[in-house]
Amino acid sequence: MNIVILGIDLGKTTCSVVGLDADGKVVVRRRLRRDGVVAFAAKLAPCAMAMEACCGAHHMGRALAALGHDVRLMSPEYVRPYVKAQKNDDRDAEAIAEAATRPTMRFVELKSEEQLDVQTLHRVRDRLVGERTSLTNQIRSLLLERGHTVAQGHARLRGLLCELLDADTDALNPRMAFLLRDMRTRWEELDRRIAAFDTEFAAMARTDERARRLTAIPGIGALNATALVAAVGNAATFSKGRDLAAWLGLVPRQVTTGGKPKLLGITKRGSRYLRKMLIQGARAAMPVVSRKDTATGKWLRALLARAHPNVAVVALAAKMARIVWALLHHGRSFRVVF
Repeated sequence: MNIVILGIDLGKTTCSVVGLDADGKVVVRRRLRRDGVVAFAAKLAPCAMAMEACCGAHHMGRALAALGHDVRLMSPEYVRPYVKAQKNDDRDAEAIAEAATRPTMRFVELKSEEQLDVQTLHRVRDRLVGERTSLTNQIRSLLLERGHTVAQGHARLRGLLCELLDADTDALNPRMAFLLRDMRTRWEELDRRIAAFDTEFAAMARTDERARRLTAIPGIGALNATALVAAVGNAATFSKGRDLAAWLGLVPRQVTTGGKPKLLGITKRGSRYLRKMLIQGARAAMPVVSRKDTATGKWLRALLARAHPNVAVVALAAKMARIVWALLHHGRSFRVVF
């Protein structure tokens, strides 16, 4: 049994594996538990191990790479065209193995445990921010039902709550006052936990050389830098900066036929969180960058003269992504002129 490439369809408890020989012929089909896949791979000579980049794939990939195998992770979107009729787990594993043999296939870089830890911290912080937003919106709606309109901003909402709850007034009945005090306590706890994450990310950005290089880019702070380093790594997966911008969904979607190109809105592919952080950073940096007498400032002013500001923000975010690739890929710092 000479297996050249092994396709693995990962499941929560069981996995389907399909082995192909040098001619692309299926020589083995099995269903194994997750620990059984590692035990089976340990008996094989070093070969290519192909999987979809899904939950648990990086952990499995590190275990297989430690055995000397060549781990190839792919986006499920690229595997889908190779699935034949009557879809099942065995067909999925066969499609994964076949897709990994294509010379033009794009593979996902295997992430280390440290990268996944940082990504987990970002996901938890993002969830807490969402809970805080939901909580403050509920407080606003409750106050509006009782005739108290609050302007945008957390500071104004905190000020009104202090006036209504801490002052000796009868603006709210006892039941509503008790409820709002409890909600304010939960809000303060969320603020404390989010601030603790921000402090940890700031410390990471100071100690990690790659993140420190990224903070030299206008609009990229500790949050953006640590998130990009965790998701992108050394950027060796991308051949040029525009590929990173396309991976983040910041480039226009193309509908070209008959040699006539037509560009639509951005693709919005890839990580929604990274794209959101980059666009927010570009929106914050745009007023400063557009006033500078640099090449980027002149380009941005010309773009603002003929396009909507939102278009300029996305274009600036795409330019920031290309600079991120250059800083991570070349592995050295250089002066960023914005």
